[in-house]
Amino acid sequence: MSESDGSSLQEYFIDDEKPKPGFQLRRLIPNFLTLCGLAAGMLAIQKAVLGDWGAAVLLIVFAAVIDTMDGALARLLRATSKFGAELDSLADFLSFGVAPALIIYLWALSDAGPVGWIAALVFAMACALRLARFNSLSGEDDPRPEWARKFFMGVPAPGGAGLALMPIILTLAAPESHQLHFLAPLIGVWMLIVGVMMVSRMPTLSSKQIKLPRAPMVPLLLIATVFLALMIHEPWITLSIVGTIYALMIPFSWHVYARVKTKNQAPKPAVPVDTF
Repeated sequence: MSESDGSSLQEYFIDDEKPKPGFQLRRLIPNFLTLCGLAAGMLAIQKAVLGDWGAAVLLIVFAAVIDTMDGALARLLRATSKFGAELDSLADFLSFGVAPALIIYLWALSDAGPVGWIAALVFAMACALRLARFNSLSGEDDPRPEWARKFFMGVPAPGGAGLALMPIILTLAAPESHQLHFLAPLIGVWMLIVGVMMVSRMPTLSSKQIKLPRAPMVPLLLIATVFLALMIHEPWITLSIVGTIYALMIPFSWHVYARVKTKNQAPKPAVPVDTF
């Protein structure tokens, strides 16, 4: 079960038909995808150790794409399981908590001394707490009303990882500019801010709030093709734009949440009672 697909833990455990004897490949595919995301997170750490920052960032992006697919594919194939949900959470912690923290630390925060390590440690711990809260408040255990469950509570783990890596992405987007290592203290503060946003109770938009208009398949495929082409030829500029838009959408989420809250908490008009 993935945070990024906007589904709750209860939705992940859908009832399936009685298991049939023998090996079923469809039950292996979603967990294999999750392991691919976990492997991408581990490989990103290795690339960061070798100083290949671009590959490290792209591997985290790949892990985020996998994170949006494994849960949805499991429900589509009716291959959901508690094992898969737990594996997904552990993979998310490594790919979006540990890996980004180590990548940023090796890239810049190591120049800030103990303060840099503290920032990386706090970010990883914030990701773990965010995932634990997400799992514990899923399904019937969530005390929020039904309309509020369509929002994330805090920035989701993949989004937090992307925001944390934005200093590297912006530097790679403008290679002629000077490196940002001299801004290590400010990058550490940025990591702390992102960590706080992950564990905060601030509402953020989830995929449940995104309603695409009905349109022919060809235009949608064309848009996806253009985005893929931009990612191939200008990945850092594309990721910079996507990251900036996502960051700007966080305060916009407050506006949407307040509007939905007002709509759902508005007193219903009294129904007149006829008197005889």
